[in-house]
Amino acid sequence: MRARHKLTKWFPAVALALLPLMATALDYRSVAVSGAPMLAEPAPQSKKLYLFSRDTPLELVSVNKGWAKVRDVSGAMGWMEVRKLAQKRTVQVIQPYAEVRVRAEDGAPVLYALERDVILELLEVPSGRWARVRHRDGKPGYIPIKSIWGL
Repeated sequence: MRARHKLTKWFPAVALALLPLMATALDYRSVAVSGAPMLAEPAPQSKKLYLFSRDTPLELVSVNKGWAKVRDVSGAMGWMEVRKLAQKRTVQVIQPYAEVRVRAEDGAPVLYALERDVILELLEVPSGRWARVRHRDGKPGYIPIKSIWGL
């Protein structure tokens, strides 16, 4: 009985300690085709909430029978056919102004600057404060992860 009491006492603390690890295990996809609709319900005749451009990153919340529940950068949620999502990883600039640099360093030379809502291809899973990305018209470089959404 005493061992059970200790387990009950420590379980909430262990669960809280693991929350940050669970929060980083998000799954993202990109939109595979231009004009892909986010729907209110998982049915083709459902109300269209938004239309997305190709390569827009979306958070994959759940999948059920060919339908994916997704969340966009604004936090809006809805349903999209799984076949309209790609495995390609993209990210979206969320700050009014962001710089892509040659190296993952604050003082590194700037390759190019971007405005909010620009979509970038994610080239590597980030480690640390920087993500390696490429703009469709630019060279690969590094952007601070605080400047992007979709990780």
